Amino acid sequence: MTWIIISWKNIWHKPLSSILSILLLAFGAGIISLLLNVSEQVEKQFTKNISGIDMVVGAKGSPLQLLLSSVYQIDAPTGNISLSEYQKLSKNPLVKKSIPLSFGDNYKGYRMVGTEKSYLDLYDAELKKGQLWSQSGEAVIGSLVQNITELDLNKSFQSSHGFDSEMGEGHVHFNFQVVGVLEETGTVLDKLILTNLESVWDVHQHEGHSHEEKPKEITAAFIKFKNPMGILSVPRMVNQKTNMQAALPAIEINRLFSLMGTGIETLQSLAILIVLISGISVFISLYQSLKERKFELALLRSMGASRFQLFSLVIMEGLFISIIGFICAMVFSKIAMTLISAMAEQNYQYPLQTSFLTKDEGLLFLGILAIGFLASILPSIQAFRLNISKTLSDA
Repeated sequence: MTWIIISWKNIWHKPLSSILSILLLAFGAGIISLLLNVSEQVEKQFTKNISGIDMVVGAKGSPLQLLLSSVYQIDAPTGNISLSEYQKLSKNPLVKKSIPLSFGDNYKGYRMVGTEKSYLDLYDAELKKGQLWSQSGEAVIGSLVQNITELDLNKSFQSSHGFDSEMGEGHVHFNFQVVGVLEETGTVLDKLILTNLESVWDVHQHEGHSHEEKPKEITAAFIKFKNPMGILSVPRMVNQKTNMQAALPAIEINRLFSLMGTGIETLQSLAILIVLISGISVFISLYQSLKERKFELALLRSMGASRFQLFSLVIMEGLFISIIGFICAMVFSKIAMTLISAMAEQNYQYPLQTSFLTKDEGLLFLGILAIGFLASILPSIQAFRLNISKTLSDA
């Protein structure tokens, strides 16, 4: 215990040098930790929400925009498609399951989605209370919608046009009633208000702008194929022979991750460089400190301290700096992750989880310890080889 205390006091003998080393370690390791957490959470959310969806169809435009708007509900849709054209596609012999979606309205920023009950099966959703919709005007809300808004079972509300609650006009002539509340799923369902397709059509028919009967439309549809042959042939047919566009989630998400990955890898490389520079800083700090404390170390040797104890003393100083730097890095990373999660929830209704310590962060801790150990090796060897008589006679 005495040697630990001595090592600790030696670190703060020159506080500015030690603090610089700790800050460099904390900054570099904190950035690495934050990037690991953000990329893991984003990938988890994106992958989880496309489970069970082989193809998405919608109006022609950007495939990625179609995917983001229909699967993740974080972009504007590319337009509408004909219900009859979708129904024709759903009867294709290669199609196992199809789920239509119709959206364009919101309640306090939370999107209204008209769909079929099979949409809930994609995410293994279960009711927390109430029941599923059975007629036009009935709605089921996600867990996040219930937590943030005042909506609950049997409450009535009116939707607004568009996806921004402050910009869209309210549909004052049509009331929805909440008949069910979903359990938390950790998917896009948590932030949605679900109803049937008829409700979406009825809302706009009650606007009174026109009494003409227009062909029914939907915004997008999810397709599940019976076998891989469907993925190979149907998307090309949809894109070439219909007014619809087909997007393959697996391909588009991989493309998105590839674009994100380049930026993340660049930042990680920069953070690793900062960590390595901090290792050099630790080495310089310990080396300079050792030169100034040679006489003290020689006195310790003359008083009975072994060579190994002096070696361990300097090693402990390097490890102490590493541990303090890592702790500071975790504090920085978790605070930053909490702020990013709050921003994601506010802007996209997608909260990110902030875990205490991940497996990757455990490996990062070992890496930081290794840097502290390696940085202190040379000064420790010099302490081990210290010539007592020469040092004391030169003092």
